[in-house]
Amino acid sequence: MKVILVDDEKAMHLIMKKMLAKIGKVQIVGAFLDTTAATAYMADHEVDLIFVDINMPRESGLEFAEGLRKLGKQTRIVFITSHKEYALSAFDVFAFDYMVKPVDQNRLQQTVHRALAEWRKHPVAENTEVSQAGPVEFNGLGRIEIHSPQGIKTKWKSSKSAELFAYLLIHKGRLVSRARLVEDIFGSMPQKNAEVYLNTTVYQLRKLLDAYGLKQVLHTDNNHYALNLTDINVDFLRFEEGCKKLSVIQSEEDIEQARTLEQLYVGDLFGDNVYTWAWSEIERLSIMYTALSRRLCQTLLRVRDISSATLLLKKLLSRNELDEEALMLLMQALTTQKNREALIEQYAHFANQLLQEIGTGPSPEVSALYAQLLSELE
Repeated sequence: MKVILVDDEKAMHLIMKKMLAKIGKVQIVGAFLDTTAATAYMADHEVDLIFVDINMPRESGLEFAEGLRKLGKQTRIVFITSHKEYALSAFDVFAFDYMVKPVDQNRLQQTVHRALAEWRKHPVAENTEVSQAGPVEFNGLGRIEIHSPQGIKTKWKSSKSAELFAYLLIHKGRLVSRARLVEDIFGSMPQKNAEVYLNTTVYQLRKLLDAYGLKQVLHTDNNHYALNLTDINVDFLRFEEGCKKLSVIQSEEDIEQARTLEQLYVGDLFGDNVYTWAWSEIERLSIMYTALSRRLCQTLLRVRDISSATLLLKKLLSRNELDEEALMLLMQALTTQKNREALIEQYAHFANQLLQEIGTGPSPEVSALYAQLLSELE
């Protein structure tokens, strides 16, 4: 377990090093006279446990800890001080422990053993052994996941880390303020708890991205967060861009591109995770998918690929049983197949669903088309 010491007295460094050496199973990787140097070290190195003095010039140990929490770092912190009155403040920044000088060897040993036990179960440096090379995709259609070429399954540390990832994804690289994240994702919590949970969640997301070699993708400053998506393929962004380019489906190449886009849409945005802040975006992409699929079906019917059109239309109706346009296209497909029984059954089912759901019957347009098609099959 990697440990650093932060104390403005060199004598305290020597004392702590001797006491920790008697316990063993820890590696002191740094000893710093001020918090600035300690923070700089932690920017590039993993640390599992920090022993920090509270009373120091320029920045106190409490301010140092608060800064780490705001950056999302959940490193275990043990405060060492001559003043008992700081205890409550120490635990406000989720201190692992609080020790009053002079430090007792047995007390220190208990703290270290407890930290070791937790570290073995939940090391701070998580998942670093699975870092991946090669292209990585971010998927939001039908699920929330990071896809690597090696097929490693995304293991979200918490539901909130998945939600934060999704939230930043739909902002497409734009900066989002801490205040907005707190309100939209942690709005049900007291403000103080929400701030702490946001820090924890940011830390969890950064560690997960680091496992895929994408640590720098999560941009953070004191008040804003964003995902840098410049070199990353995001499925729903690719789907949206493809739909915009394929406003008309005519050629065989258009049909193949439309098929690819339709298959890319494996489910609504974020799958079963229906976040209130994402409702408008979920609906917008769903409407875009429906419009693309209808255009594709119309073209498939025109080129006489009736079986493909029928399958896709049934898929559309399974998503929305009251989709009149999909029903009218399906009835035309069934008529082309001369499947009178299926035509009658499909219309009857639709009429029954309308009656049950909204207490009305098919529109005049649907009824007229049904009568016309039925007469063609007599």
